[in-house]
Order: sequence, then C-alpha cells, then structure tokens
Amino acid sequence: MTVNRLAPQEAPEVLVRLRGLSKSFGDVPAVRPLDFDINRGTFLAILGPSGCGKTTLLRMIGGFIPPTTGTVEIDGHDVTRLGPERRPTNMVFQGFGLFPHMTVRQNIAYGLRVAKRPRAEIDKRAIEALQLVRLEEFADRPVKQLSGGQQQRVALARALIMRPEVLLLDEPLGSLDLKLRHAMQEELRRIHHQIGGTFVFVTHDQSEALGLADRIAVMEEGQMIQDGHPREIYSEPTSRFVSSFIGEANELAGHRLDGRISLEAGGEFASAGPEGSVVIVVRPEKVTVGIENLETDISLSGTLVDAVFFGSFIKYSIHLDGGEEIAAQNVETDTNASFKVGQQVQVGWRYRDQRVFEI
Repeated sequence: MTVNRLAPQEAPEVLVRLRGLSKSFGDVPAVRPLDFDINRGTFLAILGPSGCGKTTLLRMIGGFIPPTTGTVEIDGHDVTRLGPERRPTNMVFQGFGLFPHMTVRQNIAYGLRVAKRPRAEIDKRAIEALQLVRLEEFADRPVKQLSGGQQQRVALARALIMRPEVLLLDEPLGSLDLKLRHAMQEELRRIHHQIGGTFVFVTHDQSEALGLADRIAVMEEGQMIQDGHPREIYSEPTSRFVSSFIGEANELAGHRLDGRISLEAGGEFASAGPEGSVVIVVRPEKVTVGIENLETDISLSGTLVDAVFFGSFIKYSIHLDGGEEIAAQNVETDTNASFKVGQQVQVGWRYRDQRVFEI
C-alpha cells in the first residue's frame, strides 16, 4: 500500500473541495448549501442524528447521488458530473456487499479484475491488501464462512486495493455487535495510520467519531453546524445541539438581566450578552461533588439520589435544591467513597468549564 502521509513541516493540502453543494428531494432539503474542504490525509467523521443529511452528503462526494446545486472537486478536478466508477473514491457500505460464492482473495481482487489489470499486479496487490487487514490465512476461504468482523475487513481491503484518493465509509460498523465494533475501530485507526489515506466516515455514534477521527463535522437538519478537532468539538461546542449530542451534558436553566445570569437552581454570575432566557451546559466530569467549601466558581446545594461505581470513576446523580437534576463523574477518593444516598452535598464547577447558550 502506498504511504501518503504529509511531512510535519508541510501545510495541509486540500484534497476534496465542496462549493455550494446541496441536495433536495422534491421540496424537502436533505443537505442545505455548504462550502467545505477536506485535507489530504484526514480521518474525517461526519456525525449527526438519523435524517440529518450525512449519508446524502457522503453519496454526493462518491458520485452515487447528483447534487441539486454546487460542485465536488477532488485533487483539483471537478468530478461533479462523473459517476462513482470515474471518481478517485471508493465506498464501504454498512451491508459489506461481498460476493458469498467467492473466496476472500477473489472478493478483494474483484475490482482489479474488472479493471483488467495484469495478473501479476492483481496477485501482488491482493497479497498487500490481505496483509493490511490481517487476513492472509483466510485468503482462500469462502467469504460466507467468515465472522462479521472478518467480512468487514474483507470489504475494507476490497475498497483499499483500488488505492482511492478518498475512502468513503457509510456507517460500516453499524451491523456489528459492540465488541466487534470496538475491535474494528482499532483496525480502522491502525490502517489509517499505516497507509496515511484520506477517510470520510459517516456515523451517528458520537463515541465512535471521537475515538476514530482527527476531525469531526457535526450536521443537523441538513446543515454543517460545527467542525474541528474532536477535543474542540467536545470541549468548546458552539451550539446547544452540539453540546448535548456529543457526549453527556448537564443543562441548567437561567435568565440573563443587566449583565448577570441567575440560575433557577440558585447562584448567579456575570455574563455579557442579550437579556433573556439562557441554558448553562457543563459536562459531568467537570462537576465536583463535596460536602462544603468547594474550590469552584459556582457552588450549588442538593441531595445525592444515586451513586454508581464504574471502576475508573463514580457517577453521581444529585437533585438540586432548586428542583433540577445534575450528574457528576468524579474519581473515587477516601472522602467521596463515603457519600450516602440521601445525603446533602455541594456541587460546583469552574466558569471556564461551562457554556452559555441563549434560548
């Protein structure tokens, strides 16, 4: 497999350029007009709930669906009017799409045979692809005798053997059980690191996106509403939707007046912005639980209603005196290990760890 990684000093190179791209089915917009660039060597996850337009966007990049407006450019070439067979892309579908009557090797080499490549080249590249997905010992086994995870690796190898500029993955792990999904996530990370290709991965699973991608684009109702590094998406969401869709988040109601926000759960703090209703968002792992004198910027009182031990942390549920519920995830200590359900506690967090969104 050809290694395609950029040297550390090189500036990112745009491989895929989308301009004014949209798709409507009748009067229903599936993807609203967007401009978006994908750099060479990126592992991009397009993330969003069902029906947000992420798969439609992926299929427009691959040439399976014609756009209503806009253009798709790959490696400097306008491919908007080209079919999938004429684009430097390949797609891995959720259903694998393997030929059950063929062996693993025959499935992997199928695209090269259709392209009428020389036999020696086909054999060489098939061996490389088998090695890449660690299936050498299964080369001559009928594909229908493989496990789900092994079949997924065959589908990956069949796509990668064509050496696409862009590998498109349409929720390829969706049909696997949890253990296999985690195993295949590790395989995808390893393969991407090994070959340095450009992967565009569609998923509705936020933990999958966080664990796989080096860039995440979040979609909602056909619009790209935020993109960036996974840490940025998680820690600095730009909308209430992103904050709640990516990971777990507490939401507390408040009201801004005269440059200060008063929380319905109690407490207030300075905050510039338009007057009116707001919601405060804070991650559970940023919420500290204690008895008194918390070293936090905001401190609220409540009653501990649940505590669950998860090994590396304890998850607490607290009913605040103001009537709202809040969750916290804290590493176990001698102090908090003695907390009892029904006990009065304090919860708090730093200003820097909260986000404020107008309603």
